[in-house]
Amino acid sequence: MLKYWFILPVSILIIACESSSKQESSKETSEEFKIAFERSNGDSTSTYQEVIKFYKFLADKDDRITLEEVYETDIGEPLHLVKFTPSELEEKPLRILVNNGIHPGESDGVDATMLLFKDLSNNVWSLPTDIELFAIPIYNVGGALNRNSTSRTNQNGPEAYGFRGNARNFDLNRDFIKSDTKNSKAFYSIYHQVNPDVFVDTHVSNGADYQYTLTHLFTQHNKLGGEMGKHLENNFIPAVEDQLSEKDWEITPYVNVNNESPKNGFTQFNDSPRYSSGFTTLWNSLGLMIETHMLKPYKQRVDGTFEMLKTLVKVSHEQKINIQKAREQNFQMYSNTDFYPLNFRVDTSDYRCFNFLGYELENLTSEITNLPRIKFRKDQPFEEEVKYYNQFKSTDSVSIPRAYIIPKQWSKVVDLMKWNNITYTRFGNDTVIEVEEYKIKDFKTRTSAYDGHYLHYDTKVTARKVKQTYSQGDVLVEVDQPGMRYLLETLEPIAVDSFFNWNFFDSILQQKENFSPYVFEDLALEIFKKNPDLKTEFEEKQKNDPEFRKSWYAQLDWIHKNSKYYEEAHLTYPIVRVLN
Repeated sequence: MLKYWFILPVSILIIACESSSKQESSKETSEEFKIAFERSNGDSTSTYQEVIKFYKFLADKDDRITLEEVYETDIGEPLHLVKFTPSELEEKPLRILVNNGIHPGESDGVDATMLLFKDLSNNVWSLPTDIELFAIPIYNVGGALNRNSTSRTNQNGPEAYGFRGNARNFDLNRDFIKSDTKNSKAFYSIYHQVNPDVFVDTHVSNGADYQYTLTHLFTQHNKLGGEMGKHLENNFIPAVEDQLSEKDWEITPYVNVNNESPKNGFTQFNDSPRYSSGFTTLWNSLGLMIETHMLKPYKQRVDGTFEMLKTLVKVSHEQKINIQKAREQNFQMYSNTDFYPLNFRVDTSDYRCFNFLGYELENLTSEITNLPRIKFRKDQPFEEEVKYYNQFKSTDSVSIPRAYIIPKQWSKVVDLMKWNNITYTRFGNDTVIEVEEYKIKDFKTRTSAYDGHYLHYDTKVTARKVKQTYSQGDVLVEVDQPGMRYLLETLEPIAVDSFFNWNFFDSILQQKENFSPYVFEDLALEIFKKNPDLKTEFEEKQKNDPEFRKSWYAQLDWIHKNSKYYEEAHLTYPIVRVLN
């Protein structure tokens, strides 16, 4: 059953056109529709065109499966959503959303999900009646169409695959907050419509070598927080690991090391909101990335992903009531608290040990560079206890305001509020309100491009209370709503993936007006006559700051910046906080 969606932000309008009758059933059965993975005995992955053809075929023959086109992507093709709904679906089912092909060279999940839907359609495997399963067949459509056999330099298959960058060469797994692409906006439409309890993103890892085919990168439990974080760490992950082990699929946490031995221990990956599992944390979904290992044969990796998906469905079914209850509690977690934690870092004093299946590392001299190199010895496997660091602490926090005000001219921010189902109102008249306003005190900036940006970091602000006039059409966003965490993580400048750090407000960092020194000298004397306290403060700074004392420009600039002539907009963050 194929549907077409034309979705506007905030689900303002959804027009669904469905054919009045199903297309005539194909003479093929899904058993006969062999995808490239099956035809090649596990050496190939399907093209984008074949993937969509496969799901259209299933949707035409099986009323439990629907395929929908949602918005569009940067390449001009729509994003697709496939859904399997059991015939006897129970009330308030747990919803699982699987995202595939965000990096199309990492195609394991694309094929594993097709195999899963095929088995469901053929009744080889049954979906519990309290589970609804959704999947994005290929998220990075442009990257999937850019097919090659070389860009995954060290990967062991498949024969051909897509490229990591999308049609505009963005890495979509860095775009969930900044949303430079149409792909991300199509994802917002899907994610907020599905509202998944469990979110899965399928990947292939690089880095160190080890014995495992499967690794898991779950949402970091301290950052997920609340009852959902506790349930993830204490119940969900152990059940997934145990059930896979019973099937002889050993799994490890994602091995977050490069060019060294995991024997030295490793930390959980810090999945901030720019990443899929960090973004879904803001909406209290239990999230994870499946990371198979690039050096294992392709068939083995797809089979492992297939088993992992089935296990995730089974555990979600077994823990459905507790997952949904914990998620509901998480949405209320910050409603009655004063502060919100930001910017998590690993706690290096806290770790657990587990037996790790690795390969010994040999130190050699490179025949090319004549410098040291390493090699993992697959002929020397080991099982050894290693330290795993998965306790994180926030390094910052902010008081939770009642609301934010976004001046209407910052329309990109308002548009992203719409896309993410954030509710807000607009001022009907010019209004004077006491607000808390930030000045950008300090920040650092990356010196190399990162996914189309020169990111800021280590941002510091100062705050002051002021009375401001806001115009008709300016936006008031109440914080206590389902998107509370999204608001705090994007609108607070010090947050690691804030809109400020992603360069949304760089125009405020440049001073637009200045002074002519030869004229300002005389004006500065007048300023001091009218403000003796400022003159005293200036002389104290001259006395105690040698560098300041040596620079005539720094001294005049200081006077200018502390006078009424200095422009208010410079370094003034335009989004303000309403405290009362």
